[in-house]
Order: sequence, then C-alpha cells, then structure tokens
Amino acid sequence: MSTLELVKVNAGYDGKPVLHQISFEARESAIYVVLGPNGAGKTTLFRTIAGILEPYSGQVRFDGEDLLTSKEARKKINYLSHYNALPEEMTVWRALDFYAKIEGGKADDAISLLGLGELKDKKVGDLSQGQKKRVSIAKVFLQERDIYLLDEPTSNVDPAVSREIRDIVLKISKERVVLYSSHNLYEARDIGTNLLLVRNGTLAYNGKISDMKSKEYRVGFRTATDISKVVDAKLEGGYYVMSFGTPEEAGLMLKKLVDSGVIVTEMRELDNPLENLFEDASPSSAASGA
Repeated sequence: MSTLELVKVNAGYDGKPVLHQISFEARESAIYVVLGPNGAGKTTLFRTIAGILEPYSGQVRFDGEDLLTSKEARKKINYLSHYNALPEEMTVWRALDFYAKIEGGKADDAISLLGLGELKDKKVGDLSQGQKKRVSIAKVFLQERDIYLLDEPTSNVDPAVSREIRDIVLKISKERVVLYSSHNLYEARDIGTNLLLVRNGTLAYNGKISDMKSKEYRVGFRTATDISKVVDAKLEGGYYVMSFGTPEEAGLMLKKLVDSGVIVTEMRELDNPLENLFEDASPSSAASGA
C-alpha cells in the first residue's frame, strides 16, 4: 500500500513561515479531509506536498521517495488548485486535449466523466465559475494518479454537480490517497474517512472522523402531531428538538414515539461534531498518524 509521509515540514513564502513542524502519514487508500479556517495554511500544505513550494526544512515522501527531488514520485501526484488555471482563449475540448498531450489521457474521457459534453465547444473564458471548476476537475482526472490533492473541489458549483464530484472522489479513493479540503463541515463528515485540522500552520488534529463525538447529541423530529406535551421537546425550525447522550438513546426515543402512535416523518442529527474542533482542538491534541 502506498504511503504519503510528511516529516517535520516547515514551509512558507519569502522567508516567512506558514507551516510549522507538520508531520503525518497517510497509509491507507482513503479521503483525508483537510479542514481549517482561512489563512490556516491548507493551500500552503497542498502546494508543499505537490512540490510547487519547497519546504524550509523537513521532508515530504511518497513510498520513501522525496517528492521534491524525485520527478518520478511527483508524476504520481495531481493537484487541483482552488484557482482555475485554464487557457481562457481555448475551447474546453482543446484545453483538455492540450493537457492530455502533456500529461497523458484522453480529453473525451475526462469530458464524459464530468458530464461536459454540452460545454466542450465553448471557450473557457465564456464559462461561469462553476463550469470552469468542472473543467479544472476534468483536467485533474485526465490521467490516473496515486495521490490526488483537491483544494475545495466543490466550491462555486451547484449542489447536483457537487454530488457528482463527491461520487467520483469516493470511487477513486478506494484505491488511492485523496487529500480533500472543504469549508463545508457536513460535506467533510459525509465524504471523509480521516481528518486533518490545520490551525495557525500546525496540525491541531489528526484522526478518524468516526472517532469524533458531539458534546451534545441533539436530534430533531418532524411529526404529524404536537409531541411537546408528551415528551420534553422544543419546537425549533419545524423540528421537535431533544438532547441525548448517545445515538442509541435517540433511537429508543424514536421507538417510544412510534409505539405510542406518533407519526414521525423525519429524524435528523442537528449538530456536526466537526464544529467542536474549531473550539477545542489544539496542537497538543494532534495524533501521531492516520
């Protein structure tokens, strides 16, 4: 199994450090969600792994090879920037064909994968930001790689396209390492297996998303009748809200309501445990590896 490893990486711009002593290993094929507030160092981390930015110290290795010095190792990586670096004067097909001739792959395959058939003859400069994002993602998937670095791949696209992109990423992550940054905490929880929280250029959390627990497990129930007189629940935004210690307790409440004849039309968790990270995580809580 391929392994991406960062060892005490310090990196930045013009002599000013942004990343401080970043160390982690990605030892399994999975999606590693990279979260952090704006300016935390997420894009700097991606650029350093991709070999675009040389670290001041430390190493970035893939299967034991230094990604900064090994051209063969860098060929195993593809990086989607949150900027749409595309030739504006070319049509979508010609732009993708141009990159395919350099990197390998076929433009038509990438167009089919991202559903870009209706855009292939349009100039990149005439596309919306969301459409440009889809073309940028198609460029990344022209050629299969072992590691994908996807910096906010679903920004500026509509929900339907976001779902398509996530489905593609989930599929490729079964055999590859994917680092995926996002500002959407619910998207991060739904798509990711592992979590890397970057704060002030340090790795504040590194672990399994499934290990994250909410401080309070708040659940909303939509029902056909008023249940506030039967159970201790407050009506908020159309949901009768109750707090529980565990998901199992919420399940028992659902059973109690149904057994008593209440028609429950929806039950949903109202809090995201990842929100707690921005309040609680600190560099001292970072795990040693993932």
